[in-house]
Amino acid sequence: MTEYLTRSERMKQPAALDVVRAVAEEHGVCIRPLAKERIDLDTGRVDIVPVPCGSTVASVCPTCAEKNRRLRMAQCREGWHLTEEPDFTPDAPSDDQRELTAYRADLVKAFRLALDEGDEVGAEEVREDVAEVDTELRQLGVRGSLPSLEVPLKAARKRSTKRRQDAPNLPRRPVSKRTVGKVFGGKYQPSTFLTLTLDTYGKVRSDGTPVDPATYNYRRAARDAVHFAALLDRFVQNLRRCVGWEVQYFSAVEPQRRLAPHWHAAVRGSISRAELRAVAEATYHQVWWPEHDEIKYSGDNLPVWDVRAKGFVDPQTRKALPTWEDAIDQVERPAHVARFGVQVHSKGILGGTEEAGRHIGYLTKYLTKSINECFDAQTARQEDHAERLCAELAVTPCSPQCPVWLLYGVQPRGARLSTVPGKCNGKAHKRTTLGVAGRRVLVSRKWSGKSLADHKHDRKTFVRQLLADVGIKHEDQPQRVVWNNVEPGDPNVPPRAHLLLSAVAERRRWKAEYTAALLASAGPPGSSATPHAA
Repeated sequence: MTEYLTRSERMKQPAALDVVRAVAEEHGVCIRPLAKERIDLDTGRVDIVPVPCGSTVASVCPTCAEKNRRLRMAQCREGWHLTEEPDFTPDAPSDDQRELTAYRADLVKAFRLALDEGDEVGAEEVREDVAEVDTELRQLGVRGSLPSLEVPLKAARKRSTKRRQDAPNLPRRPVSKRTVGKVFGGKYQPSTFLTLTLDTYGKVRSDGTPVDPATYNYRRAARDAVHFAALLDRFVQNLRRCVGWEVQYFSAVEPQRRLAPHWHAAVRGSISRAELRAVAEATYHQVWWPEHDEIKYSGDNLPVWDVRAKGFVDPQTRKALPTWEDAIDQVERPAHVARFGVQVHSKGILGGTEEAGRHIGYLTKYLTKSINECFDAQTARQEDHAERLCAELAVTPCSPQCPVWLLYGVQPRGARLSTVPGKCNGKAHKRTTLGVAGRRVLVSRKWSGKSLADHKHDRKTFVRQLLADVGIKHEDQPQRVVWNNVEPGDPNVPPRAHLLLSAVAERRRWKAEYTAALLASAGPPGSSATPHAA
């Protein structure tokens, strides 16, 4: 006899899809996979395969976020205490690359001649030939930017590079090609863990909220957050010039309790605290933008698009607003100067120690959370502080193309009819970023000699080789495939629960094979790791 359950008791029972998601998460499977169409070019078979979403935020997909965090940990560990310089010596140009480049030079000359003679048809034909040559050069392995066919009509605007009088000078040394730190005592080669913070905007309590919200400089806090990435670039540039070698780093941007971003970095090599403090004190970033201290348009009084003027005009006088280029020409001083605060924390770390592993874990601790998730408002005062900062970020321009410029009476670069005054979709204005619009993880190019995709490929190669060494091969896997996106509403796409269960079954098979390979590779003492053929 079936036991009778009340409605409230039935509602407490887990839903089938929730159980499937829990099982998927338990086995390390993406809980929101994307359905992709895989076509086997050898047999013509078409399969719908679940592909991980690749999210880096745990609230979206905890499995993919944790995989990304562990991959970042491996990337950080591999490059932090390198003892040998990574080899980036470019290969010599091949004969085919040389011949194609010489042919491209002839085409560029023909293009210039066609323009001088007014032969637009001939110029367009040459342009198509150049595009084909560029494509072929890319296929031959040529990287970098190729010379453009178009001659710049206007020289780039230059600003004075003279240092500000209120910033201390730094010694400038020629930067050598070295990226590996010095060895002390013949055997110790420490590296550095560094933390930088932004300047103060007013006194704050222990919970990060301002003591006096009326005098707290929210405007400066918002602008510093928007331009934080540029300030970090300037710091690294100054640091390399000061120490005289190419400093390499793996870093993450996190919010403090006061919601200002700060920078944790694993820096290869040993740098003294005095040098780091001096460089931080002397580093600044000047924002050469039009003044945007006073909002001129708001509410219903917003600039409107004028078809005849092909731009935005004042809603009352119908006078055209200055374009971005015109506004920039009138700039005589920077609209904002971003600086670091006095708090500079650094520590020497030896490679292979427990302390190094602990700092790598600390550096990647919050990578599975968005910026705003790292801060959990517990009180009304903290919520009000976050709201006021977000309100200031909403009216802080994030780029020359930002529609927020229209609130200050300036047409943004590339303004068009679809531009909505004050409405920008940029990441800097979203609550999830708190003004930090760039990447959460910043890695220098010569960190480990590998990209994140290279590290992922290395892990896959290791597992496949381990399986192959013990005789486990996947002969049934297609070798030549084409991947396509599926159309919404495609009847061939199975429900999400089916995709999840299929991925779980595949994952369980992989785990069983990997465990068997580990046991076989270990083997009993004195036995071979590779099984003998029957």
